[in-house]
Amino acid sequence: MGALWIAHVTVTDAEAYGKYAELAGPAIAKHGGSFIARGGKFVQLEGKERPRNVVAKFPSVEAAVDCYNSPEYQEALSHARDASERELMVVETSE
Repeated sequence: MGALWIAHVTVTDAEAYGKYAELAGPAIAKHGGSFIARGGKFVQLEGKERPRNVVAKFPSVEAAVDCYNSPEYQEALSHARDASERELMVVETSE
């Protein structure tokens, strides 16, 4: 089954977060991920609103978690940690 990587983000340092985005995209692609939503219009119906929302599709939960734990993504994440407030989850799809 496939999986969705869902991130809700408030960027606090745009320059550092830009470096994260530059490195994260290739790391995600390397693990079979592709973006289906990056920013864009959204409507917050419940919970804490974050101005940036990202969804990537992966072939499996394992592929998404392997991506997160990969050296490439961890290098990208080192630029995001002090440059954003984020929540990230992986959800298995029913397809």
